[in-house]
Amino acid sequence: MILCNISDANTYRNISPLLNEALEWLLANTSSSLANGSYPVGDNGVVVKAETPALMPRERVRLEAHRRFIDIHVPLKGIETIGWAPVGSLSYLAQPYSDDADVAFYSDSAHSLLHVHPGQIAIFFPEDAHAPNIGIGNHRKLCIKIPCL
Repeated sequence: MILCNISDANTYRNISPLLNEALEWLLANTSSSLANGSYPVGDNGVVVKAETPALMPRERVRLEAHRRFIDIHVPLKGIETIGWAPVGSLSYLAQPYSDDADVAFYSDSAHSLLHVHPGQIAIFFPEDAHAPNIGIGNHRKLCIKIPCL
């Protein structure tokens, strides 16, 4: 898991070519002008999802984990609190992994809470379970899905 300012994201470009592609797009497109929906970035499977989700109390948000995708969470309006735990430490599988949806859900508690501010990003790899959208009210965000190589 990586938490950093968008302006410092260049540090992580060499992790993977598709992560680099997503970060290049993000650095050039940091406004919140995208309508809600999914937008492909190039032709390698990177997708930007513009969302206005309802925030929920911590106790109602389950940890999720992906196997085929890296997620970048980018709050645009409001602080996004995200729970985090290493997948290898989790014991309580709430919903088994779905290959179609690329997600498994866990009912374990998060080990840490991240408070991601506009101007920052949180990057979650397959070994990172995360519980996004914790809080009260709504917020505006981008979630960038990056295929793992």
